[in-house]
Amino acid sequence: MFALVCRRLIMSCAVIALVSVISFGMITLTPGSPFPWGDLNPQIAPAVKEEYRKRFHLDQPWHVQYRWIIADLFSGRLVSMKDGRPVIAKIVERFPATLLLAAASLVFIYGFGILLGIHAATHDRHWTRRAWTFATFAGIALPSFWIGYLLLVVLARIVHAPVLGTFTLGTENAPLPGILLDRLWHLLVPAAVLSVPGIASQARYLRAGLLDVLDADYIRTARAKGVSTDNLIYHHALRNAVRPLITNFGLLLPSLLGGSIIVETIFAWPGIGRLAYEAVLERDYPVLVALNLVTAIVVVVAGIVTDVLYAWTDPRLRRS
Repeated sequence: MFALVCRRLIMSCAVIALVSVISFGMITLTPGSPFPWGDLNPQIAPAVKEEYRKRFHLDQPWHVQYRWIIADLFSGRLVSMKDGRPVIAKIVERFPATLLLAAASLVFIYGFGILLGIHAATHDRHWTRRAWTFATFAGIALPSFWIGYLLLVVLARIVHAPVLGTFTLGTENAPLPGILLDRLWHLLVPAAVLSVPGIASQARYLRAGLLDVLDADYIRTARAKGVSTDNLIYHHALRNAVRPLITNFGLLLPSLLGGSIIVETIFAWPGIGRLAYEAVLERDYPVLVALNLVTAIVVVVAGIVTDVLYAWTDPRLRRS
C-alpha cells in the first residue's frame, strides 16, 4: 500500500507540472487582449500600456511569463490583472462554496445512484431494461446548461421560487429554521442539476456490476442455502459490485469541477467555477493558471484516494 501511494505521488507531480505548462500555453495562445480597458483604446496613453505590460511581464517571452506566474503563485505574491487582489485570496474566498456544492452533488450521486442501480438490477425485466437504458443514456447525454435553464424557467418564472445565489434577499433577519431552509433550497437546486449525469452513470455501473455478481457461483450457493434476497444483495453482492463506483470516483470529480463552471454561472453560485468563467471573459492569466493548477491538484489527490480505496476493497492490490 505504501509503495502504491509513493508511486502515485511521483507520477502526480509530473502530471501537475505538465498540466500547468499546457494550460498556460493554451491561455496565452487564445485570441484576445488581457488589458482591462482594451488594447486598442485610443484614450489610454502608450506609457500606461507599457507600464502595465512590464508589471505583469507581458513584454517577456511566454516561458518567462510562466516562470514568473508559478514563482509568484507559490510565494503568495501573485495578483489578479483585473483588481490587483491576491489570487490565492480570491480562490480561498470562493473555494468553500464550490466544495459545498460538490459535496451535496456527491451525496445525490452516490445516494440516488446506488438506490437506482440496485432497483434496476433486482427488477431486470425486458421492458424495464429498455426503459432503464433510455433513462440512463438521457441522463448522461443531457447537457447541464439545458437542465439548469429548464429548472430556472420552471422555478423562477412559473413557480416564482428564488433559485439564484446562495440566499434570498430579506431573509437575513429571519428565524434560524427559515434561514437554514432558505440556504438548503439554494444549495439543492444547483446540486441536483450538477448531479444528474453522475447519478445516471453510477446507477448504470452498479446495475451492470450487480448483474454480473448475482450470476456468480457463490451467490447461487448462498441463495440455495436459503439466504434472504436483502441479505444476499447488501451483505454479499454489493461489496464486490461497488468497486466500479470507487474507480469511477476519480473520473467523477473532474466532471463535477468542470460542470460547476456552467452550473455556478447559471445559478449565480459564488464558487471557483464562476470565478473561472469571469477570468476567461476578462483574460485574467494569473487567475486562470492558478485555478487550473488547483483543479489539477484536487483531481490528482482524488485519483490517489481512489487507488487507496480500491486497494482497500481488493486484498490482491494491497500486496502490490
